Amino acid sequence: MSVMDAVASMREVQATLQSLFPPVRSTAANPASAASFATMLAGVTATPAPTALTGVGGTASGNDVVTAALKYVGVPYVLGGEDSSGIDCSGLVQRAFADLGIEVPRLVRDQKLIGTEVPSLAEAKPGDLIVTAGGDHISIYLGNNMVVHAPYAGRDVSVQKLWVGEDGIDTIRRVLPDNSALSAGIASLAGGTTTASALAGLLGGTGGTAGSGDPSTGLSAAALQAAQAAYSRSAT
Repeated sequence: MSVMDAVASMREVQATLQSLFPPVRSTAANPASAASFATMLAGVTATPAPTALTGVGGTASGNDVVTAALKYVGVPYVLGGEDSSGIDCSGLVQRAFADLGIEVPRLVRDQKLIGTEVPSLAEAKPGDLIVTAGGDHISIYLGNNMVVHAPYAGRDVSVQKLWVGEDGIDTIRRVLPDNSALSAGIASLAGGTTTASALAGLLGGTGGTAGSGDPSTGLSAAALQAAQAAYSRSAT
């Protein structure tokens, strides 16, 4: 085959391809197509809203985060720890969410950016994340100025009153919605009521008892008793 024949064959193939796959018109000339493309692109790249995250068995709430975290009360602080053998502050946050089937970052510097910011402590709800110490420490809010956290080496995961005021808080983050049934119970703990009364409040108020859990709050009696014991120790 001569060079001329080869060129002619290539042109023929090119013409055939162009007839089979015509050039795509610019979306700029077609607003509807441009809008469709933008919608499609947004669907591919958008990050789901944190409140849309779901936990095991349904939509998780801030109350579920509290319940998950309370299981680790008494676990010793271990820098870099991530489980019941030893855990640090950000490890506790990650572990509590992981127990609900929700993945969050490992370090405080990343955890302080998740969810949405809560403007003030007065607006904080159970399950919110409170970042302090210039962004180096993170706690899980229980309500009524109480938190559960892994303090530092030599201490265990504990429940205690928040030790700083509004000016000592770097940010408050809400990743999941709250459950208002928890707030009244935490208020009972902080108010110095008896263990039985406090547990009853945490278990759902009038119907709760220290010997049973209440599905309306999702809190187990064992977790609540551990929280009460930890608070009693920290208050002495």
